[in-house]
This record gives sequence, structure tokens and C-alpha cells, in this order.
Amino acid sequence: MRVLIASSEVYPYSKTGGLADMVGGLAKWLARSGNQVTVVTPLYGGIRERFPEMTLWHREISLLLGRATIWARIWILEPEPNLRVCFVDSEFYEGREPYQNAGVDYSDNAERFIFFSKAVAYLARHLQPEPEIVHLHDWQTGVAALIIWHQRWREGWTSAPKVCFTIHNLAYQGLFDPGKFALTNLPWDYFSPDGVEFYGQLNCLKAGIVYADVITTVSPRYAYEITTPEFGCGVEGVLRKRIDDLIGVLNGVDYEEWDPERDPFIEHRFSIRNLRGKAAQKSALQRELGLPVSSATPLFGIVTRLAAQKGLDILVGALAEVLPAAQMQFVLVGTGSVSLYNAFARLAVSFPDKVSANHRFDQGLSHRVIAGCDFFIVPSQFEPCGLNQMYAQRYGTIPIVRRTGGLDDTVVDARENADGATGIKFSEYSARALAKAIAKALALYKDKPLLRHYRKNAMAADFSWQRTVREYETVYQRLLFARDQIPL
Repeated sequence: MRVLIASSEVYPYSKTGGLADMVGGLAKWLARSGNQVTVVTPLYGGIRERFPEMTLWHREISLLLGRATIWARIWILEPEPNLRVCFVDSEFYEGREPYQNAGVDYSDNAERFIFFSKAVAYLARHLQPEPEIVHLHDWQTGVAALIIWHQRWREGWTSAPKVCFTIHNLAYQGLFDPGKFALTNLPWDYFSPDGVEFYGQLNCLKAGIVYADVITTVSPRYAYEITTPEFGCGVEGVLRKRIDDLIGVLNGVDYEEWDPERDPFIEHRFSIRNLRGKAAQKSALQRELGLPVSSATPLFGIVTRLAAQKGLDILVGALAEVLPAAQMQFVLVGTGSVSLYNAFARLAVSFPDKVSANHRFDQGLSHRVIAGCDFFIVPSQFEPCGLNQMYAQRYGTIPIVRRTGGLDDTVVDARENADGATGIKFSEYSARALAKAIAKALALYKDKPLLRHYRKNAMAADFSWQRTVREYETVYQRLLFARDQIPL
């Protein structure tokens, strides 16, 4: 199949979170499965310098953005067979990060990503060969679904591709003032409750939900959760109308990057057959963090975006409860909310031999934490999929997760399957419930044969991209063979 994938970030070219990992992995493994894959993404600052082998497409493009005409160039990179990456080079991205500067959203994000959506639709029509499927990701590409729909049904684009739209996190919807809809240069009848209007605002995510041919989310449980008032973020009614077109496909893990036998970021490598290197890696991590080196002390960790969604408030409360009496250590690595970080920094001051708080993005340290810790905590209030708990399992690091979204889909608790347990789950969103889960982990750590059993189960779990790609290929085939129904 010929598939065009569009995303505002794609690893290894740009990354702020799991979206980049997912899109990068999906593109690579779709290509290796024999599909012809084109990725479209913005050319942010520094990308050309890191990938100088890219070449310039034969034409510049100019697109209306409201009353303005915006020019862009397209740079092309072909990192492996069947895979090309098209970078949209315009004034909106040059020398800039994906979404923010110093933690503050760019004031022209509406312009930046409506233009990006227009560029995606343009390339879907003018690149050769034309794609059969356009796979859009999150709100930054939602308007592209509307543009392609408009060109197909109102302008007679008879060879228009089918559109798959993936929701990575429903909480981020791309809401803008209603006047920003004029930037689309589309008829205003689309700005309605049945279209892209949302309580008087332009909702870019809703554009993708309403106008795509099929909608996917990044885990089966999250596909159900977002149709409920608790997790639907105000658009659960819109999603329920499209329930027959809503599919949960669990994200995959790129085991070429996340593999304890060949991870370049860790000093001591290990495998499911030989775990000695894990103990050595834990000691190295304790030294790196300035914590006392002790094999008898269980080491807990979290690598996260510092945001309310991630359950950090209950984690601070749980740690405050268990740290005074427990023999344990804890490490945080993450960026985001300064106030959330400061709560962990205060714990580090109070318990300097037990807590290490690191307010930074460090790819290498993230790998070493996931590899060297005994337990990995993911206490999210909601979690569409989550990748870190899957990474952790590959490294024999036992996840402690809340029963929500993809966390519930990817971790097996002993109460569900004693022989197949890979982690510890808790349900109630509270510091007390998390503290009880940590207490279970402390007891597990003392039972070395049982701990080894958990570790081997976790390391044997298969979240490979090959499985995920097969599911997406099924979704694409469903689209290609579905009969078009003329919309009302």
C-alpha cells in the first residue's frame, strides 16, 4: 500500500513526547513490511544541520492562509528502502521548536498548524505516486482531514486518498478563536456544531474526528474511555456518533532502540537469560545519581512529562507517606511544570540518600533509569497508551501502574494472572492507593524467586511493531475496500 503519514513530530528528527516515537516506529516498520511510506513533518530548527543528506523537492509550494500567501520548500530524506520523509520548510518552523518557547505556546500555533495541514493535503495530491491512505496524527493535522474531505466531496477529487486519524491524547484539541477558521479558506458552513465548531471555538482535533474515514486511538481501553464523560473531554458525544469507525490499536515498541542486550546508553548490558548486568547497571545508576550504592535497597523510578495528567500529585503524596520508614530509593527524570518538579525537589532535600530529582530531558539518562531501576511507576490520571511501562518491561523493571487506558492493556497484575504477572496495578486515583502499591513492590523485592519470575515474564512480553503494523494494515485494507457513502 501507498501510505502518507503526517505528524507534527517524528523521531529521530523531532521529539517532545511519545507521539514522535510512535510515528517514527510506525513509519519504519510499515516500510519494512513492504508498504511505500511517505512521512510529512515540519522542518524545525537544527534538523537540516543534523541530516545534511536531504535533497530539495523540484518545486516550491505556495498556499493561501487566509488573506496571506505563504511559500514553502520541501526537503526530502530517504533513510531506508520504501521510506521517504518530506520536511515542510517555511517561516513558521525555521529556528523554532515544535510547539513552545520556554514553556509558553507560540502565539501563532493556529497559523503554523493550519498551514501544515494545508501542506499535507497539497502533498497528498501532488506527490507521485499518489498515496492510497493518508494517516494523520493528533490535532496539529486535524484540519488536513477536513481539506481532503472538502476536495473529495465538493471539488471532485476522484482519486482522493482515504483518511485515518489517530488520537494520541484527547486532552489536547487545538482550540483557537473562531476567527482562525478563516485561515482554512474553506466555506463557513463547516464552522458549525456538526463540523469544527466547539463551544464557539475552532477545534482542530474535532476536524479530524468528524472528517476522517476512520479514527484510531493508541490502545483498546482508551478507545472505550474517550466515549465516556469522564475521559471524553467534551467530545465524547461526537465520538459516540462515530463508534463504528473508532478502533483502538495498541502502540508498538521499537526493540532496535529499546533492547538491554545492545542499548548504547547503558554501561552493563543484560538479557532475559542473564540478568547479572541489570544488577551492575543499577549500581552504576545509583553512583551516577549520587545515591548510596546498595543492592539491598529497591530503586523506583519515573521518566515523565511533568503535567497533571501524569499523576504526579498522588506520587508526591505516596512518597511522603512511605519514604520515612521504607528502605527504598526513588529517581525522577522529566521536564514540564516547575511547581510539580519543586515538590519532588523538596523530597530530595528531605531525603537526600533516598531521592534524586532531575528536571531535564536526557535521552541517555532515561534509558539508564529504565534499565537500572527495580520498579517503574506510572500513576497517570489517564493514559492513552504510554510507552515507558512497555520499555520498562523489556528491561525487567517491574511497572507499577494505575488501571487506565493503555496502562491497563499492557501490564498484567497477579490478581489477573498469577503465573503471567508482569507488574502491579492499582485502581483508585489517590496517594493512599499508590502507597499500597509501592508497599506491594517492597514486599515483592524481598521475595527474590518471585521477583525473578515477574522480571522474566515482563521481558518476554511482546509489544513489537510487527504486531501493531499488522493491525494498521488491516485498518487500511478496510478503508480501501469500503464502499464510499456520499455524505449528507
